[in-house]
Amino acid sequence: MATSLGLTLYNLGQRRDQAETSARPARPVGRLVWLHAPGEALVSPIRALARRLVEEDGLPVLLTAPDPAGALDGVVLQAPPPDNPADARAFLDHWRPEIAIFAGGQLRPAVMHEAAERKIPMLMVNGKAPVFLRERDAWYPGLMRQILGRFRGIMAVDEAAARAFRKGGAGLSAVAVTGRMEEETTVLPVLESERAALSRLLAARPVWFAAGVVESEEAAVLQAHRKALQHSHRLLLILMPEQPSRAAPLAKALAEAGDWIVAERAADEEPEAEVEILIADNPAEYGLWYRLAPVTFLGGTLSGKGPTRSPMEAAVLGSAIMHGPKTGPSGQVFGRLGAARATRAVASAQDLGEALGDLLSPDRAARLAQAAWTVASDGAEVTDAVLQRIRAIMDGEA
Repeated sequence: MATSLGLTLYNLGQRRDQAETSARPARPVGRLVWLHAPGEALVSPIRALARRLVEEDGLPVLLTAPDPAGALDGVVLQAPPPDNPADARAFLDHWRPEIAIFAGGQLRPAVMHEAAERKIPMLMVNGKAPVFLRERDAWYPGLMRQILGRFRGIMAVDEAAARAFRKGGAGLSAVAVTGRMEEETTVLPVLESERAALSRLLAARPVWFAAGVVESEEAAVLQAHRKALQHSHRLLLILMPEQPSRAAPLAKALAEAGDWIVAERAADEEPEAEVEILIADNPAEYGLWYRLAPVTFLGGTLSGKGPTRSPMEAAVLGSAIMHGPKTGPSGQVFGRLGAARATRAVASAQDLGEALGDLLSPDRAARLAQAAWTVASDGAEVTDAVLQRIRAIMDGEA
């Protein structure tokens, strides 16, 4: 396709960044899927997609993102190429992807035009609205329509997003409302014999879990526990500090204060009937505690910088979630959970105690947990649909 006036004007405004032309790692042998996440909020669902492509299909993946941190087996992590013709050609000459999947709606006209010229199928997933890579006060006649028209499919998060893509010029038949893909959440493992033994020990005893608590939140958690004990005298708190090294001094301080009956997991002490607080310290056991506790408070959200653990970890394992106002990088996830009435937000230590007392009612905790699980499972179904579309295109069936 001839270069349009809009693309010509766009390319004239893009300067080549020589720093981006440095040596790239070797291309994996065989077929290669290219996934691109334009921002932090989209990295997690794209990593979930990458993981499944590697594990289920045995396909190597190139994942580009502005900050592509965090290694994944079978996945090459790179910064995306600058959006100009020379860098686009160099990037595609080196990686030669068989298919390209872009998330969100950010348009990179130079790269996408070059990919389309090479007949590389392109998909847009988790689409919210089409926007150009750079906010520029310039006129690119017909460019958005031209670029959107080169996509094999656009999978929008909702009907409003679908309308935005159609208005931008995407083909009506190319746009479909599929919903959001799942976050990158692995179902945390558990030693079943350990879970069964603790479950028998706790029997019908009410339990809640304070997960990844930062030191500045410990007093609030203890205050909430004390308040809830007034109405549920057999209540057990499982408290996991954010830093494992904090567990032993915390257990010692609580025991010496004489206000609590404390057991320390690292000392092989069991949560016997008289124990009020079990101090845990092993991050490998988060899956165990989420399974045993019907209610979880996510540490870091009350006075930290955001949750120290992903909210989806608790959601997929059926524990009702309480959290403070500090949502950090997980803000969009909490927004989705909140919209589904799948969490209980609190603003203070006093609120935490009141919310805990309310959620000790099994039916209320179960409603939150079910709603959170639905959010997580819906995202997994969308990822399944994206995978099926990728497979069909790569097999020449779509």
